[in-house]
Amino acid sequence: MYKNKAVDGRNNICGKNVARIRKSLNPKVSQRMLADQLQIQGLDVDKNAIQRIENGERFVTDIELVALANILNVSLELLTNAKH
Repeated sequence: MYKNKAVDGRNNICGKNVARIRKSLNPKVSQRMLADQLQIQGLDVDKNAIQRIENGERFVTDIELVALANILNVSLELLTNAKH
């Protein structure tokens, strides 16, 4: 049987890190602001998609992952570190 979920049953391993990093930014960045930045980069991601990513309910493509890392100014390794 194939496993395409994280050990904790989430659909991604970056969502918790995206939420933590986003909330730690100064000035604060809302889910809508993050979605707007992704849309500027040409990705079809809205505020609800950010919420679902952070809650582990949505898969994240590699293209989205790279864009998130660039916008949040962090490494891909930090976003995909399941230990955070």
